Amino acid sequence: MVKLVKALPNTTEGRVMGNQLFRSGTSVGANYRAACRARSVAEFIAKIGTVIEEIDESAFWLELIIESELMPKKLVDPLLKETNELTAIMVTSRKTSASNAKINRQSEICSHK
Repeated sequence: MVKLVKALPNTTEGRVMGNQLFRSGTSVGANYRAACRARSVAEFIAKIGTVIEEIDESAFWLELIIESELMPKKLVDPLLKETNELTAIMVTSRKTSASNAKINRQSEICSHK
């Protein structure tokens, strides 16, 4: 992401989209790191939700860069593909964590009877 942002043209459009992509793209890593340090499953699920939002926003800016022809599609597509793959991984992680948390809550309820 950083290299792509650096390569964007120094135009108003390039700077605006670059700034937005830089912010959302770097936020993905920071929020994922925070999720990995979560103190509870609920906190992990919430923080992974933020990661998904930031990845989705990054995908939006990458798509807009392609559609506005700020950079050739062939240069942006690999990052867009990786962004979509990361989205799928994070969505699955959130679903798995939520499902496991539900199972754990049910077993706790049953063990108290």
